[in-house]
Amino acid sequence: MQPFPHHYRAQARAASTGRVTASAEGVPEIASSAPPEFGGPPGYWSPETLLVAAIADCFILTFRACARASKLAWLSMTVDVEGVLDQEDATALFTQFTLSPRVTVPPATSEALAARVLQQAKRKCLVTNSLRAACELSPNVSVVANDEAPAGI
Repeated sequence: MQPFPHHYRAQARAASTGRVTASAEGVPEIASSAPPEFGGPPGYWSPETLLVAAIADCFILTFRACARASKLAWLSMTVDVEGVLDQEDATALFTQFTLSPRVTVPPATSEALAARVLQQAKRKCLVTNSLRAACELSPNVSVVANDEAPAGI
């Protein structure tokens, strides 16, 4: 890992109507729009869904690092994240995020260790640590044989 501070750059561009194109050096562009809840068209990423996806992505990457450091064997993980956008003092903001990770571990793996690593990942996730909204964890650990792990992950 490189020493801190790290700097990340991205840009977005748009005309007066239509989609927004977000870009950063070395990665594919992302087309986004206002979500349908704000009158935007369906079928596009929105800033709201990108934020919620960033939480899920960061949680998995953080769990991966914590699991490696804890010597936790695991097979696959899916993280569902729900963000609640509400109003406080006439300002729209996310007030809560619920992370629902489902991790599969091989037989003879300590479910208690897996639960501890999930909690550690929650504490160390840099995206959720950067947000003001409450963040709840609702984990599920499943023990499965190696050949029973979900395919394509």
